[in-house]
Amino acid sequence: MSDKKATRAAYGETLVELMNEGVDVYAVDADLSGSTTTAKLGKADSKRLINVGIAEQNMIGVAAGLSLTDKVVFTGSFAVFGTGRVYDQIRNTVCYGKLNVKIAPTHAGISVGADGGSHQMIEDIALMRVLPNMRVLVPADYRSAKAAIRIAAKVDGPVYIRMGRADVKQIDSDTGELDLGKARVLRRGSDVTIVACGVEVGQALTAAEMLEEKGISAEIIDAFSIKPLDEQTILNSAKKTGYVITAEEHSIIGGLGEAVSALMSEHPKLLTKPLKRIGVNDRFGTSGEFDELFREYGLDAQSICDVVVQ
Repeated sequence: MSDKKATRAAYGETLVELMNEGVDVYAVDADLSGSTTTAKLGKADSKRLINVGIAEQNMIGVAAGLSLTDKVVFTGSFAVFGTGRVYDQIRNTVCYGKLNVKIAPTHAGISVGADGGSHQMIEDIALMRVLPNMRVLVPADYRSAKAAIRIAAKVDGPVYIRMGRADVKQIDSDTGELDLGKARVLRRGSDVTIVACGVEVGQALTAAEMLEEKGISAEIIDAFSIKPLDEQTILNSAKKTGYVITAEEHSIIGGLGEAVSALMSEHPKLLTKPLKRIGVNDRFGTSGEFDELFREYGLDAQSICDVVVQ
C-alpha cells in the first residue's frame, strides 16, 4: 500500500478531467465546494459549478433541471445533508424521473471524526440502496473514487457515490478495473470470506494479515458496487470458505451487511457457520479521532480479526 489520500480528493479533480475530455459535466453544491472539492471544477470553468448556498433541497432541484438539458450533473455536500436532508427530492424527482443526476456527497461515516454524531452519516447507504433506479458505489480509496465518478458519468440515470473525509491507504491491486455491478477479490483465502466496502476494505486486508499469523486464510472481497451487488463473486467465495463476514463503516441495518445477508439467505447450504455483520450497531456516532473511533465502534482490523476467531 502507498501513501494515504481521502476519497473526496478525487472528486473535483476527476470532474475537471471529464470536462477536459469533452463530457458536459456540471456540479451543483450547497455552500461546501471547498470541502467537497467541487470548487476545482468551478476554478477550471466558473459556469460549470453552481453554488446554491445552504439550500440542499434546491441543490437537487437545480441539478434535476440541468440534467433535463442533457448535462451530466453531480451534486456536492456532506453526506448527512446530501442524502438525509434531501431524501424527498432524490426520491420523487431524481429517482422517480430516472434523471441523470449523480448524488456524490463527501464526509460520510464516522471517519468524519471530530465533527461528531450530528455530521457522521451512517444511514446513507440504506437510504440510497432502497430507492428504485438508484445505483450505489462505495469506493475504498482515492483511485477507486476516481473510477466511481467516471462510471457515474458514463452510466445514464441516478448514481450514489459515497466519499469520505479521512485520508486512507491506497489499495494495491491488479485484479482488473472497477465497474458497476462488479466486486474485486483482493486476496484469496480458504477459511473465511470478508466482504467489505469503503474504508473497511483496508482494515479487512490488515485483518487478513493478522489472521494469517493465526493460521487462518481469509479471502477479501471489495464490494465496490453495493447496488447492483456482484452476487456471483460473493457466492463463489462463500462456496469455497463456508464462512462469510461483512464489514462496513455504516449501520449494520440496511447496508452492505443486509445486502449480503439477504443473498446468503437464499443459499443457506453454502454456509457452515452463521454470517456475521461488522458495522455500527444501531447507534449514532460521536466525536473523536479516526483510530479511536474505529476501535470504539469495532471497525478496526483487530476487531475484524476478533470477530473471525470468535
